[in-house]
Amino acid sequence: MSVGRPFVIGWHFLTAVPMSRHHHDPTPEELAGSMAWYPFVGLLLGGVLAGSAWLLSAGLVRTVQDALLIVVLVALTRGLHQDGLADTLDGWAGGRTPEQRLAIMRDGRIGAIGATGLILSLGLRYAGLEALPEPIRLPVLLCMPAMGRWAMVVGAVAAPYARAEGGLAEPFLRHLTARHLLVATACLGAALLGMLGIVGALAGLVVAALVARAVTAQSRRLCGGITGDTLGATNEAAEIAFLLLGPLLVRAG
Repeated sequence: MSVGRPFVIGWHFLTAVPMSRHHHDPTPEELAGSMAWYPFVGLLLGGVLAGSAWLLSAGLVRTVQDALLIVVLVALTRGLHQDGLADTLDGWAGGRTPEQRLAIMRDGRIGAIGATGLILSLGLRYAGLEALPEPIRLPVLLCMPAMGRWAMVVGAVAAPYARAEGGLAEPFLRHLTARHLLVATACLGAALLGMLGIVGALAGLVVAALVARAVTAQSRRLCGGITGDTLGATNEAAEIAFLLLGPLLVRAG
C-alpha cells in the first residue's frame, strides 16, 4: 500500500496544518486508503501534545497546562471532532425520524443538547488530564489522539452511509476495507505495546473498539447509518474513554 499520498490526504483531512499543495482532489479510493494512516496522524498530534506538555511544565502550574493542552489539540484539528459530537447529539435528541435527525445534524447551528454534550466532553477531558499521574502523562498524551482516530476507522468498517444523496464521508465508507483497518491497527498496536505493554495495549484496543461500534450501532438505529459527524463523535468518545482509563491500562500493562 502506498504511504505518501494517502498519509498526506489523511493529514489534511484531520488537521488544520497544511503539509503539501500536491494532494488535493483525492479519489474515493484514496480517501478510504487515507484512513489506514489515521492512527499515524494521531501519533504525530500526540507527539505535539506531549512536547507541548513538556515545554509548558517549565513555567506553568498543572491546571493551566492541562487547559492549554486542550486548546492546542482543538486548534490543531480546527475543532472538527467537537463539531461532530455536538451535531450528532443534537440530531439524535432532536428528531423523531431518521430524516429529521439527519436534517438537524446538517444544520450549522448548535442546540442545547449539543452544547451541553460539548461542555461535558471538554470537562471530562480536562478532568482526565488532571487525574493522570505524572509518570504516565506523556505516554498517554502521545497515544490518546491515535486511539481516537483508530476508533473512527473501526466505527466506519462495514457501516452504511446514512444519507441517500451522499455526503462528505460517503466515499470513505464505500471503499474502506479490512486491509485498511489492519494497517491502522498495526500502527496503533505497535505504539500502545511500547507504551502500555501487551495487556494494557489489548485492553485499550478493546475499549476503543467497543466505544466505536456502540456509537455506530446507535447511529444506525436512529439514523439508518453513520455520517462524518458520527465519526467525529466516535473520536471524542474514544479519546475521553482512553484518557479516563489511562492509569488503569498502564497498571494492567
